[in-house]
Formats: sequence, C-alpha cells, structure tokens
Amino acid sequence: MSEQIKFYENKLAYEMDPSDLYHALEGSTNYVALDTRQKHAFDKEHIPTAIHLPHREMTKETTQHLDPSKIYVCYCDGIGCNASTKGALKMARLGFRVKELIGGIEWWKFDGYETEGAKPSKGSTFDCAC
Repeated sequence: MSEQIKFYENKLAYEMDPSDLYHALEGSTNYVALDTRQKHAFDKEHIPTAIHLPHREMTKETTQHLDPSKIYVCYCDGIGCNASTKGALKMARLGFRVKELIGGIEWWKFDGYETEGAKPSKGSTFDCAC
C-alpha cells in the first residue's frame, strides 16, 4: 500500500488543478502562473497575473529574472498540448520549483475562472467543487 500512497503524494507534489491554482494565487504570493505557450496564444488569452515564457525559450539567461523561491505553475492549452510538461521539465532542470496545471487554460475556463487578453473569457460565479 505504501507504493500507492507514494504515487499519489508525488502526483500532488507536481500537479495542481485549476481550483488549487486559483486559491493559491488568491491567498499567497508564493505561486506564479507560467504560460508556456507561444506568444500569439498568450496574447489572445491567459490566466490573470500569469507571466509568459514559452518552453522553447527557457534558458538560464531567459529565466535569470525569476525568483527561485517561488513555485511556478506551468500551463498550456490543455490535455492535447504538452508545452506545460516541456516547460515544467526545463524549469526543474534550471533549478526552479514547479508544478503543472492539470487541464491547462481550457480546464481553467471550464471550472469558471476568467482569463485576460485580446479575447478574454468572462468566467462564472461558481467555484469548482474540487
């Protein structure tokens, strides 16, 4: 049974769902949403307060301005995209603490949270029951 417990502990250590991220961003300055998609996608729509750093551009030089004490929650479009996984791996290799947002920006919107950008989503008044 301890192997299964360890699996779920590890999963929660490296992933979070939109509700967890929303509450982390509301209640703490330790979390940063990190959009790992291309610029046109970020400009169109992104999570409020998110910073943009495409996974293809992540290097020691492009991340030197980031605070290593923060937890960076990488996200992309959703389950059909692996930019958040690539970004999280690169950020971890660069020495940052990272998590990956389950479901990306699509599940962020599905759970009723607003987005910003040229084509923002208004969001709804409910909060995920997660």
